Amino acid sequence: MVGSLLLRGMIVGVIAGLFAFGFARVFGEPQVDRAIALEEQAAAAEQATGSQAMAEEPELVSRTTQAGIGLLTGVVVYGAAVGGLFSLAFAYVYGRIGRLGARATAGLLALGGFITLVAVPFLKYPATPPAVGSPETIGARTELFFVMMLVSLLAAVAAVGLAQRLWASRGGWNASIIAAGAFIMVVTIAQYALPTVNEVPEGFPADLLWYFRTASLGLHAVLWTVVGLGFGALAERSLAGYRPAAARTAVR
Repeated sequence: MVGSLLLRGMIVGVIAGLFAFGFARVFGEPQVDRAIALEEQAAAAEQATGSQAMAEEPELVSRTTQAGIGLLTGVVVYGAAVGGLFSLAFAYVYGRIGRLGARATAGLLALGGFITLVAVPFLKYPATPPAVGSPETIGARTELFFVMMLVSLLAAVAAVGLAQRLWASRGGWNASIIAAGAFIMVVTIAQYALPTVNEVPEGFPADLLWYFRTASLGLHAVLWTVVGLGFGALAERSLAGYRPAAARTAVR
């Protein structure tokens, strides 16, 4: 059963990647082009004012390839990975979240995954377009992003465990509120404790930064939405008449 769900998850992930690619082409790539144009203008201005010219590096991958087949390949592979991991998480939690069906479980899991793995880290370390951020700090910025993601994931797992322990004594609604409050408290403390990164150059267009970041967040929202809805529909058909082990144990 797990193997069947894994295959379905990866297929849905590929489809979600195609949808995300279309979104990125329409809303994200124009902002990247604007940022690259600004970067080139700034470099030309430095040369015009007599600044020391840097040797121009050869272009290893053309911009057309980056925005086309390169972006498509990256997003589809990422979608397949998300779909596969999502299906494994679904196989574990199915039947353990009250009496939710396959579609409701997949939808709730997708929402939780988007909040935990995308939205929370994004609030602290949002995506930045070209011409923003120093190349020397990209490694440190990437590490900080993944630290925030790990903290968010561990806090979410702990919050789910807390809700399960409180479910019988406090009721489902109160247990969920307490667990959500604990999650928010932990990630808020982590976001204040971790160092802030602000390398946006002075004079950089605020609208470009806003549109780029909303497009980046929107890409992930599209991908997780398609994964949640698409996988839920396929899983519902695949699991028709199937009772998860957790439910069978509860009946005994």
